[in-house]
Amino acid sequence: MNNPLLPLVSVCVQTYQHGHYIKECLDSILMQQTSFPFEIVLGEDESTDVTREICMEYAKKYPDTIRLFLRSRKDVIYINGNPTGRFNMMENLKAAKGKYIALCEGDDYWTDPLKLQKQVDFLEQHDEYSRSFHDTLFVDETSADINSRLWREYEKNHYNLEDTISTVALFHTSSFIFRVSSLSLPDWFVKVQSADMALFTLIASRGFLYRLPETMSVYRKNSGGLTKKINQVDYHRNRIYLFQQINLFLQGEGQQKIESIIGFHKQELDKLEDKGFLKKIKSFFNK
Repeated sequence: MNNPLLPLVSVCVQTYQHGHYIKECLDSILMQQTSFPFEIVLGEDESTDVTREICMEYAKKYPDTIRLFLRSRKDVIYINGNPTGRFNMMENLKAAKGKYIALCEGDDYWTDPLKLQKQVDFLEQHDEYSRSFHDTLFVDETSADINSRLWREYEKNHYNLEDTISTVALFHTSSFIFRVSSLSLPDWFVKVQSADMALFTLIASRGFLYRLPETMSVYRKNSGGLTKKINQVDYHRNRIYLFQQINLFLQGEGQQKIESIIGFHKQELDKLEDKGFLKKIKSFFNK
């Protein structure tokens, strides 16, 4: 039975350097029309733009809905030498009081005021599903062509663990909602480059996944925030490490597919390293 004194859903928002976007993100969550209470767990990672001021303004205006956590840069977790939002993300998840957790980063936003209601209604009626997602629009603001398009297209609505095991995410973070009871983060979660990929697969091991065939969020790619471009060598090394850890965690489930993914990234890594070696030889003889 759900506790009427607690929020049924915690919407975890992590934000950093999102001064141009955070208002639209928060407004899109606050517009949600639900038959149940929900909260916004807002983690602000000590931005140097106006993000923190905007978050404080919203927390003051909506004290019954928003719980604001002002993080410090001294707590930032570095992975492969790069700063990440991992500490902020993990602390947000720990702070969540709801039966379900929905995710939306500070530069993304929702487009349907019934998004939460639709996803929660399904999960409340289907215990065998641990999570749900929906279609997402993609807008690349770093490109000259900023026309939106579907982030990914799908052929079905029901997915299992095997479907989720992929080197490319099955769905976007802004569309994701899951049961808190399915959340358990292993020690290696703080070491992998791709937190969302790890989280999606970990929760996939606890039940089926349902896609609502509706477009209800926007993923916005921009030049701000914490996203960093990494070189291809580091990318493949990170993917190999991620799937090695997932393989150990799943204890044999989906092993054949995982080994195939690891093999692919090892082959790509070998190609890149061979190419780099050849460049060094050419450079040496051209001196």
